[in-house]
Amino acid sequence: MALWQIRIPFLFLCALGGYAVSQVRPEMIQDGGLGLAAGLLFGGVLIALDELVKGFSLRTFSAVTFAMVLGTLIAMMVDRSGLFDTTDEATRWLIRLCLFLGFGYIGVILALRSNKEDFSLIIPYVRFAPQNRPENLLVLDTSVIIDGRIADLIEAGFVEGIVVVPRFVLRELQAIADSNDPIRQARGRRGLEMLSRLQRSPKLDVKIHEADFADEQAVDAKLVRLAKMLGAKLFTNDYNLGKIAELQSVPYVSITELARWLKPLVHPGETLEVHIVREGREKGQGVAYLSDGTMVVVNQSQRLVGQQAAVQVLSLLQTGTGTIVFADLKSAMAA
Repeated sequence: MALWQIRIPFLFLCALGGYAVSQVRPEMIQDGGLGLAAGLLFGGVLIALDELVKGFSLRTFSAVTFAMVLGTLIAMMVDRSGLFDTTDEATRWLIRLCLFLGFGYIGVILALRSNKEDFSLIIPYVRFAPQNRPENLLVLDTSVIIDGRIADLIEAGFVEGIVVVPRFVLRELQAIADSNDPIRQARGRRGLEMLSRLQRSPKLDVKIHEADFADEQAVDAKLVRLAKMLGAKLFTNDYNLGKIAELQSVPYVSITELARWLKPLVHPGETLEVHIVREGREKGQGVAYLSDGTMVVVNQSQRLVGQQAAVQVLSLLQTGTGTIVFADLKSAMAA
C-alpha cells in the first residue's frame, strides 16, 4: 500500500478535527475555514516530520533518544551546580535554554557520528528474529552477491538463515553498476539482480543492515567487523578476505572453495564418456573436459577431435588451478 493512500485520509481527518475544534471551542478558533486550515497544517507538519525521519532505523532512533536524554541530564546538572544563582530570572531562563539546546544537540551529533555498537552496552541490540528460535545470520560480501551461486544454495535448502546485506555493500554494488567499464557495469547489474532474487525468495529473510564504521575505510575491514559484531558467518569468494576473517576468529564460507570440494571425483581405472574438443600438447594427445570443467588429457586420441570417446582414467595430477585427468582410449586398451 502506498504511503499517500494513508496520508490523504489522515489529512482529511486532521482537517475535520480542526473544523470540529472551531465549532466546539470558538474561543480558540473562531472561523470554520480557519479550523480546516489549522487541521491541514497540523497534518502537514506531521507528514513532514515523517519524511525527515524515514531514513532512521529503530536502532538509530534509540541511540539519538538516549543521547538527548543524556544531554538533558548534563544540562540539568550544570544548571543546578550553582554557577548561575546570582543572575536575574530572565538571564537565568536564557542560560537554561542554551544549556539544554546545546547539550542536547551535542548528544544527538555524537550519537549520529558514533558506531551503532558504541551504545550496545546501554541499549540492547534489537535482533532480527524472535529470541525463542536460534539465529543464523549470513553476511554476504560483494563478490558472493555478484557470483550468484549463494541464491541456488539457499533455494535448494543447503544454506539456511537470515541474509544480512550491509548498506555499504549496496553502495559498492551501485558504484560498480554505474561504472563506465562495460564489464564492471555488467557485474554490478548482475549483483543487483541477484540481490533482488534473494529478496523475492520465500525461503529466507533479507535484511539491509545500516551499520557503517567511519573509522574503517576498506569494505573488507567493515565486513569482518560487522560479522564479528553480529556473531554472523561471512560468505565471500575473496581469498584474502577469508584469511583476514580467519585471523580474527570470524567464521566464513568460500563459495569457490565449496564448489571445488563438491566437484565429481574420478578414480584411476574408472571409465568415462568424453567429447574430444582439441589436440593436446604432446603428439597424438586429445583434450576433453568434464561437466565441472576438469581437463582430461587422452592419449592417442588426436584423430578423434570433435567426436565422443570412451576412455579409462590412468592417473590424476593436482595443480594450483585444479585437477588434470590422464586417460587412455578404452578401445586402444582393449586392443
